[in-house]
Amino acid sequence: MNRFDQIRDLVMSLEGDFHKFYEKGNQAAGTRVRKGMQELKNLAQEIRVEVQDIKNNES
Repeated sequence: MNRFDQIRDLVMSLEGDFHKFYEKGNQAAGTRVRKGMQELKNLAQEIRVEVQDIKNNES
């Protein structure tokens, strides 16, 4: 569950920047959102590879 916690923490850390960007038009917050979403994408890819490796090794 550590990986799930990492994803949840990352998404929750972006909540304020999402609000600042979409509600207030803060461009710097948009940059932080984009950076955070890239980190989320990379983390998701790492998890996909890890799950596939575990799945293949158990078969």
